[in-house]
Amino acid sequence: MSLKSALAKPYARRVTEAVMKRALDPGVTQQKVLAELVRFAGDTTFGKEHNLHDVRTHHDLIQAIPLRDYEGFAPYIERIRFGEDDVLWPGKPLYLCKTSGTTSGAKYIPITQESLSNHIGSARRALLAYIAHSGRTDFVDGKMIFLQGSPVLDKSGHIPSGRLSGIVANHVPTYLLRNRLPSFKTNSIPDWETKVEAIVGETMHTDLRLISGIPAWVQMYFERLLARTGKRTVKQVFPNFSLFVYGGVNYAPYRSRMEALIGTSVPSVELFPASEGFIAYQDKNPEEGLLLVLDNGIYYGFLPVDDQPSTTQQQPNSQQGIIH
Repeated sequence: MSLKSALAKPYARRVTEAVMKRALDPGVTQQKVLAELVRFAGDTTFGKEHNLHDVRTHHDLIQAIPLRDYEGFAPYIERIRFGEDDVLWPGKPLYLCKTSGTTSGAKYIPITQESLSNHIGSARRALLAYIAHSGRTDFVDGKMIFLQGSPVLDKSGHIPSGRLSGIVANHVPTYLLRNRLPSFKTNSIPDWETKVEAIVGETMHTDLRLISGIPAWVQMYFERLLARTGKRTVKQVFPNFSLFVYGGVNYAPYRSRMEALIGTSVPSVELFPASEGFIAYQDKNPEEGLLLVLDNGIYYGFLPVDDQPSTTQQQPNSQQGIIH
């Protein structure tokens, strides 16, 4: 066991215990988040229009900010895209995250310095929770691969834009740089199939221990890896592969095929990242269920299923959440 691996265990326990202490008092934790959000956003265009400085409670919030979909925020996003300051959050965002969904076509979600720490810090917490509860640190001493979008951003507008995974790839923590794959050059290849082949070539002879990505992407990588190496299972290529980190979709339809490709089952950690914020992660392996990220920039509100609006009409008495 390396020094880094040995130090990871007490550090992981300390961080995870602090997170759980705040999670077990969700009302107080979320009230602090709400106070922080309205304090920072109060002097923005949106904050002034909605009197955010007067918001103290959840009831105040749902009275001040009617429930709305992306189209309701689109005019503010457009002002940000054209370079205006202090629209939804102080200053300008670092990036505009391009995302898509079932409505509204392409959407642009502002990524601020504060929300970037939410994305990166929450993923880090997920790995630390795995170490704290399993006691396993073997993946720390080997290579890690993160299958993600291109880190090359569109800089043609006032604010750089790109996919979330590509944006985050530009901010890999220093402690991961030495162990992280693929290289920036390979990660920047625009054509996905060409990129996967390059990743296979770059990783097939390494001590890969942690693999992360959307299951469909990882499945394609595994299939190309086995075709290239002539091996029957991923475990034959990477005997120390010990942790699979995934998110984005339901893993159940992929599980049997993935285990067949790997040659066995390996521990996994499920993440729930979204462009709007890192929502939750699996904090206890192998237990199912995800822990909401309650103390890192997201204020939640919940609607009963039967009360969800079917149109974009404003509902001033609805509950909602805001994300910095």
